[in-house]
Amino acid sequence: MSGPLTGIRVVDLTRVLAGPFCAMVLADLGAEVIKIERPITGDDSRAYPPFQNQTSAYFVSVNRGKKSVTMDLKDPDAKEVLLRLVEKSDIFIENFKPGVADRLGLSYEELEKVNPRIIYGSSCGYGQTGPYRNKASYDIIIQGMSGMMSITGPDADHPTKVGSSIADIVTGLYLCISLLAALNAREKTGKGQKIDVAMLDCMVSILENALARYTCTGIVPVPVGNVHPSIAPFFTAKTKDHWINIAVGNQDLWKRFCDLTGLSFLVNDERFATNERRVEHWAVLKPILEAALLEKTRDEWLALFEQESIPSGPIYTMAEVVNDAQIAAREMILSVFHTQGGEFKVPGIPMKFSGTVPSDPCTAPVLGEHNQEIFLGLLGLSCEEYMKLKEKGAI
Repeated sequence: MSGPLTGIRVVDLTRVLAGPFCAMVLADLGAEVIKIERPITGDDSRAYPPFQNQTSAYFVSVNRGKKSVTMDLKDPDAKEVLLRLVEKSDIFIENFKPGVADRLGLSYEELEKVNPRIIYGSSCGYGQTGPYRNKASYDIIIQGMSGMMSITGPDADHPTKVGSSIADIVTGLYLCISLLAALNAREKTGKGQKIDVAMLDCMVSILENALARYTCTGIVPVPVGNVHPSIAPFFTAKTKDHWINIAVGNQDLWKRFCDLTGLSFLVNDERFATNERRVEHWAVLKPILEAALLEKTRDEWLALFEQESIPSGPIYTMAEVVNDAQIAAREMILSVFHTQGGEFKVPGIPMKFSGTVPSDPCTAPVLGEHNQEIFLGLLGLSCEEYMKLKEKGAI
């Protein structure tokens, strides 16, 4: 069987993370993704450590399932070949700064002339419009400007970024969703369209109740560590040997939690009678719960909480993540093979389909690995044309 996007061809001019993550998801779903890279150096992330056999684990982790083709887009002949590829494709994605694609002659308006059905996905820090459109950006810059860092961390004195590059990842997912929606729209209209996805927009969209709390109350939210501003107890606690997370989201769970921890007397305490009261008096409640939880080990508590269906869980290290039975059962640790670098372990594919499953071996490309397949095979260049482009460094 093949993936649900089998038959869809993607021209991928993105680099580093947000765009490549989007293209990787499309490849996971069965699309043919042709990654266009600069000759000699390729995607910037090929130079990011750590390395295995001189191959970047960073690059491999977000470029599985793609084909690598090299082109110098400033060369007119290379650009002409790219336009021939666009003519045979469904999706074109880029993450240049605004104006760069226009200068290269690769704007949506130009590509639409070649292929009216092309779906053009563009992602950058601030989008194609607005006063910040030309500003440079990276994930940490956007995490700060979006307000995410102002609500993350132990307290107001220590604004903290999310552990993964969340701005890049969320942008990649939003871009992917948009492309799939545009594919569906094309089925009805027969025409493609341009999509403009900004990292800042994407991060603002996931601020969840923090923005709503501010606009409702006028109080500026600050970091509150590993607790929830609206639910209690909902926190991280130390047991006899390890830390655990506990989330008591309703009154029934609160009663069961108190009974299980030997704190039944708290149920009738007016200070903790409702969730609202527990949030209000959290500074008093927290040390009482922490003292009780120190009486048993992590695994002892988790086993007891499991029996009573109280939401709880360990705080895993990466070593524990890759060895967890549930993660293994869901095939969420994937082996990706690279011709030079060998085998890499990377996060797996979270989308599980009952009837359409990609069957191709999971590989990441060597720079320019698919030049001959695409130039000579798909595009039908002659050997003479191919060698001319190669000799002058256009590919």
